[in-house]
Amino acid sequence: MIPTTHIGPLARLWSVGERAIAALERLQPAAQLAARLYVAAVFFRSGLTKLRDFDTTIALFTDEYHVPLLDPTVAAVAGTAGELVLPVLLVFGLAGRFAAAGLSVVNLVAVLSLAEIAEAALQGHMFWGSLLAALLLWGPGRWSLDRWAVPVLRRRVLGQALGEARGAGAPADTLRRDIPHADPVRR
Repeated sequence: MIPTTHIGPLARLWSVGERAIAALERLQPAAQLAARLYVAAVFFRSGLTKLRDFDTTIALFTDEYHVPLLDPTVAAVAGTAGELVLPVLLVFGLAGRFAAAGLSVVNLVAVLSLAEIAEAALQGHMFWGSLLAALLLWGPGRWSLDRWAVPVLRRRVLGQALGEARGAGAPADTLRRDIPHADPVRR
């Protein structure tokens, strides 16, 4: 380490910036967990509301929510199921990107299926969508089950694929080149 008496003000500023970035990066798992918990709670509560009076939910999907390409009853069941199952996955960070993608679809369909949406409601959907996009892009984070489950499943699935392909006569080095080695869970 260079003594601070021998470096200029720009180098000291650079060093402070690097320490600040390192501190922010240590906060990423907490921020990812907070985003997962917040978004999951919003959608799960919505699913519980739909489940409590499912006849009203079907009526809403028939009369007010016009989900394209789906029968209103199918849309009501699919939407309610998505709002109850996907948030649980998201909270635990199990199949976190899948859950974020699924809730993104639910969020988008909710906005598109309404003929009119209040500005405040639209802003809420945009906020939830931005949190879901971040979780989709950067993953559920270190404090998730994906952090431990994905590497184990990856070894099992890819190890099995290598074994099956070797049995079919493919050279091992060719197979290894075709399998991406980047860890899909952000550390």
